Amino acid sequence: MMDDRRCAACGKSFRPSPRVRNQKYCGKGECRRARRRHWQRAKRQEDADYRDNQARAQRAWSGENGTYWRAYRSRHPEYAEENRRRTKQRKRDRRQHAAEGNRFAKMDSIGVFSSVPSGTYLLVPQGVEEFAKMDSIMVEITLLSKS
Repeated sequence: MMDDRRCAACGKSFRPSPRVRNQKYCGKGECRRARRRHWQRAKRQEDADYRDNQARAQRAWSGENGTYWRAYRSRHPEYAEENRRRTKQRKRDRRQHAAEGNRFAKMDSIGVFSSVPSGTYLLVPQGVEEFAKMDSIMVEITLLSKS
C-alpha cells in the first residue's frame, strides 16, 4: 500500500501509481505538462545532441509558419503589449549593465577572463546571481598554484 504524496507542481495530495516508483506529479493535465517541461529543461541542459535537435526543429517550424507570431499578436493584444514592456525593460537593463560593468552571465561565456593562465584555482560561489542564465554561476577565483 502506498502513502499519498504531494504533487511537485500543484502541491495537492495524490495517490501515486504503483507502477511508477518515484512519481512526483499527479495526473492532472497542467501537472503533467509541468513534469514534461521540467524534463525537457533538464534534458536540454545535459544533452547537446537533444539541444541541437530541438533548435533545428524550432528553426524548421519557424520557416514553415512564418506568419504565426504576427497573427498571434493581432489576436492577443495583451501579449503584444507585455512583450513591448519587456523589450523596454531589457533596454533599461542593458543601459544599467553598461554603467555598472558586466553583471549579466551568459551561457558558455568567459569574457574578460579569457586570458586567465593555466593553474589550480579555488572557486567560491559569490552571492545570488540575479541575471544568470541556464547553468552559470558567479564565483571568486583564487590562484592556488601555477602549472
